[in-house]
Amino acid sequence: MNQHYNAVCAFLYREARFLDDREWESWLALYAPDAEYWMPAWDDDDQLTNDPHGQISLIYYPNRNGLEDRVFRIKTERSSASMPEPRTNHMITNVEVLADNGDSLEVRYNLHTLSHRYKATDHFFGSIFVTLKLVEGGDFQIIRKKIILKNDYIRQVIDVYHI
Repeated sequence: MNQHYNAVCAFLYREARFLDDREWESWLALYAPDAEYWMPAWDDDDQLTNDPHGQISLIYYPNRNGLEDRVFRIKTERSSASMPEPRTNHMITNVEVLADNGDSLEVRYNLHTLSHRYKATDHFFGSIFVTLKLVEGGDFQIIRKKIILKNDYIRQVIDVYHI
């Protein structure tokens, strides 16, 4: 087992808690300024798109500025897709450290999120690949996040708090 495994798990659980508790500023602080955040789409041949610049993505932000704008819209009620804000519960499993590059780690984990809004509960599930940069004090920052959403059908707009 990787020497950072327990710290990685604690970091991922903390990120999920910040989303569930709507602690937006704390959540944003987990991301490096140049962090890429990407959720590719499934194409007509049941293959994931592989180019966020030339193909459709469900979500794509090339850096943290996009996440900051999204949070601004949520917090200032300028997002009709987020009103009222759903109640979410993130569950993380199967955490694996795939590679230790010395100053960063490649991590894969599975996610299942329950989201309750308008008297209905939706499920979002998939696999997430993150690159975590080791920072001062032994903590991490996310420098890349790729979300593989495995739902076949999404009946609403999906947002950062769903995944």
